Amino acid sequence: MSTPEEEFFVLSELSPGSAQKWLALAVVFGLLVLVFIAAGALARVQPHRIEAFVPAYTTAMFVNDSITAILLFAQFSILRSRAILVIASGYVFTALILIPWILAFPGVFVPGRGLIGGLQSTSWLYFSWHAGFSMFVIGYALLKDADTEKRFWRGTVGAAIALGVALTAVVVLAAAYVCVALEALLPRVVLDPLRLSPLWPYVGAPVALVSIVALLLLWIRRRSMLDLWLMVVMFLYAIEIPLSYYPTPVRFSIDWYAVRIIGFFSSSLVLIVMLYEITTLYARLLGAVRARRQEREARLVTGEAVAATVAHEVKQPLSGMITSADAGLRFLNRSSPDLEEAKQAFKQIVAGGHRAAAVIEGIRTIFKKEDRKRASFNLNDLTRETLALMRGDLAKHRILLETVIDEQLTEVMGDRTQLQQVLVILITNAIDSMIAVGGSRVLSVESKMYDYGHVGVSVADTGTGISPQDTDRIFNPLFTTKPEGMGMGLSICRSIIEAHDGRLWAAPNTPQGAIFHFTSICSVSAREDPL
Repeated sequence: MSTPEEEFFVLSELSPGSAQKWLALAVVFGLLVLVFIAAGALARVQPHRIEAFVPAYTTAMFVNDSITAILLFAQFSILRSRAILVIASGYVFTALILIPWILAFPGVFVPGRGLIGGLQSTSWLYFSWHAGFSMFVIGYALLKDADTEKRFWRGTVGAAIALGVALTAVVVLAAAYVCVALEALLPRVVLDPLRLSPLWPYVGAPVALVSIVALLLLWIRRRSMLDLWLMVVMFLYAIEIPLSYYPTPVRFSIDWYAVRIIGFFSSSLVLIVMLYEITTLYARLLGAVRARRQEREARLVTGEAVAATVAHEVKQPLSGMITSADAGLRFLNRSSPDLEEAKQAFKQIVAGGHRAAAVIEGIRTIFKKEDRKRASFNLNDLTRETLALMRGDLAKHRILLETVIDEQLTEVMGDRTQLQQVLVILITNAIDSMIAVGGSRVLSVESKMYDYGHVGVSVADTGTGISPQDTDRIFNPLFTTKPEGMGMGLSICRSIIEAHDGRLWAAPNTPQGAIFHFTSICSVSAREDPL
């Protein structure tokens, strides 16, 4: 039988970890120490009666059990488990039976006697309370392994909960009627409002035995955290009964107060564990939601970046192909067609197509982080080739080209197409920047050697330059200062250069414009002889 995924997130299905088991053991031993102290060293101490203790104790127990019942009913609404409905009803039982118990307790509302019932009512309600809840736990233990795929209730969840509460209330009313109205017929387990009679252990022993049976059933069928802490509760119920009589069978003695403290702990244990687990699971859920949201946003950004990159990179070779095609048509449409020029234009179209294919492959490589096809080549040759490709745009916008080429530049190892894309993007950006301003337009390209055999290329313009507030953002994806820009060019350049173990940065040009440098590309000689 497969287990629904949501059941791993509820207390009644979560397996207890080693920390939970050790904590449960520590709670048991801690309360046993309290028992030994109360029944041993402090047994002869007779404290004063605290008038507000019983109302405060009852109120705290009522609130604890009510909240625990509500949380368990919430789990029932998810799992539709009969066992959870039974144990939730058990906590309703303990909460409701506290009402007649405190009304019958001598001296709380009326001096010397209870508001309802007789002298025996309080103790018999106490026995009913402990025996009744233990019976609910037995019912839970017997039903917890039942086939949950078979629906036992055809109505709504609310109706099932209402029916469970109603039936539990009927049981409490029946127990209260017997303990209050028929009090005179019950064995006399109390001598007066303070002292217990010798019959008390004979009635208490079967009640404690019911708790022990519930504990054994839970031990045999233990599986979840709820089972673990219910076992602790049943153990505390079992030790409450003898400690109520031994060594001092008197109310408001040290051991009587110790029993009440143990009772309060047993009432709070499941509630505390449930609240802790709910908080923990909520934190995990919140973390999972945040992680999923970040993952979704990352996917969106990546998708936008891929789309923008493809559009940005393919635009350049397509523009060149269109320009060459227009030129070829003009050569052919002349009265005397210039076939040689047309042939050159068509060759440029073919070269542009191959470059577009290489660019697309390069984009895929950038995002997939695959091994790049690297080869040794001369960076000066690549620079000259790129400038030749861009010469038409430079002439169109009347831009003066200045080059400083270091002929001693050694060959580099890298992806030739990707590094050419870097040069194309930097030169295109420089052209766009200079178009936007008047005055002289000068593009300066320089290649040179750096220390330790590294090489570099600088592209300087006399355009608008870079504002100080944009200096740190111009390499971010999707950031652009151009009205029709996509914000991917410089981001792609940085990715390519960093993939070649290089560095790309920008600086102001003098007297205006900007300079982009890329460097630290390892040359072949540097790889072979770093010294």
